[in-house]
Amino acid sequence: MPKAKVTDNSVPTTSPSVSRTPVKINTGGTPTWYKVIMFGLMLLGLAWIVVFYLAASYIPFMVELGPWNYAIGFSLLVVGLLMSMGWR
Repeated sequence: MPKAKVTDNSVPTTSPSVSRTPVKINTGGTPTWYKVIMFGLMLLGLAWIVVFYLAASYIPFMVELGPWNYAIGFSLLVVGLLMSMGWR
C-alpha cells in the first residue's frame, strides 16, 4: 500500500487552548410543578376509578353520575399520560 506523504509545513488544526472535555449542556428540564401535576392527575384518575368501584353506592354524587365516572377517571389518567410526553 502506498503511504501518505507527510510534509514539514503541516500545521495542526486544533490550537492547544481548545478543550476536548465534554461539557454538559443545561437544557432546563421539566419544572417540578409540571411533574407534580402530571403524576397527581394520573393518581387522581386511578383513585377516582377505584373509589367508584368500591364505594360508589355510599357517595351520592357518584351514584348520580353513573357511568360518567369512567369518563372522568380515564380522562384524568389520559391527560396525565399525555403530559408525560412533555417530560424531559
